[in-house]
Amino acid sequence: MKVLHSVHPQDFKTYQTGLIRERFLIDKQVQPNQVNCTYTHYDRMIVGFANPVDTELELPNYPNLRAGYFLERREIGIINVAGDGVVIADGQSFEVKKLDCLYLGKGIKSVKFASKNADAPAVFYMLSSPAHAPKPTTLLTHADAVKVTLGSASTANHRTINKYIHLEGIQSCQLVMGLTILHDGSIWNTMPSHVHDRRMEAYFYFDVPQGQKIFHYMGEGNETRHITMDNYDAVVSPPWSIHSGSGTASYSFIWGMAGENLDYTDMDPIAITDLR
Repeated sequence: MKVLHSVHPQDFKTYQTGLIRERFLIDKQVQPNQVNCTYTHYDRMIVGFANPVDTELELPNYPNLRAGYFLERREIGIINVAGDGVVIADGQSFEVKKLDCLYLGKGIKSVKFASKNADAPAVFYMLSSPAHAPKPTTLLTHADAVKVTLGSASTANHRTINKYIHLEGIQSCQLVMGLTILHDGSIWNTMPSHVHDRRMEAYFYFDVPQGQKIFHYMGEGNETRHITMDNYDAVVSPPWSIHSGSGTASYSFIWGMAGENLDYTDMDPIAITDLR
């Protein structure tokens, strides 16, 4: 399992493109018939991917977790971003279609992934954080997710936010998770930008057309940097960093947080005019 260590904001100001990508980008992790995970030292969030094509995959128990099984002290949110799939948790099967979310709490010993059709396999994106207590296993479909529409076409940030794991939705210990779909003609997500000193965040970009790019902006509001990202790339955002992106074509992204609280609205906004 790849490990990403924490970075001080003062050090980040000296980073060039290659080092930013090395320290924050999680790429090339969606691979046929593989489960791949990255352990981050930002609130000990694990970012994972499972792409079962023609075989069933099991979530490994990585040695560096020093646990009897992956979810012994953890919880996990799973969102499917491709073909119809199935997640089997301790023998119970859940059909997880595109944009559906499954939450599994602390204490689930076995997690397996499968696709309904090898010609259109599922791609499961996972976020896992430490958990202090078990919470109910919950499947929430995209249709039933809480939806909030923000922005406008005139500012190219007209988007619909789908909330899955949050205070008024699926209950968790510290994980917050959902996804955003941009409307036609809009390219900006999370603009105006913000930070939240009480928790980290991870972004995962999907449905990015081949040959197109995402420009992801990060860093302190008065000292910004950017990297370019492809379909199925993820990036971690420290508490001191903005996390905004724009695309050369339409796209969607999954956001997820862990840290001090479960309040989706807990953020410190940065005015567009103050960005540097």
